[in-house]
Amino acid sequence: MEFTERNIDRIIEMAWEDRTTFDAIKFQFGLKEQEVINLMRREMKPSSFRMWRERVQGRATKHSKKRNFEEGRFKCSRQKSISNNSISKR
Repeated sequence: MEFTERNIDRIIEMAWEDRTTFDAIKFQFGLKEQEVINLMRREMKPSSFRMWRERVQGRATKHSKKRNFEEGRFKCSRQKSISNNSISKR
């Protein structure tokens, strides 16, 4: 499957995000976990790839079945709500 440079950048960004699961990447781009790993290996410098692999291996938040929260996404209780392009006051 061929991706645009913009799509590749987005996949890499999603792969670096702690709370974005490999399932979310598969849903959006159709890439399985191993395909994401291969893309990261191909597109990144070797040292950056090793750093990413070390960070991702065993991280429960990257695998939806290992998460310790049910659905939705994590939201800090101190996080401000955003509505109509402005930040609401607490």
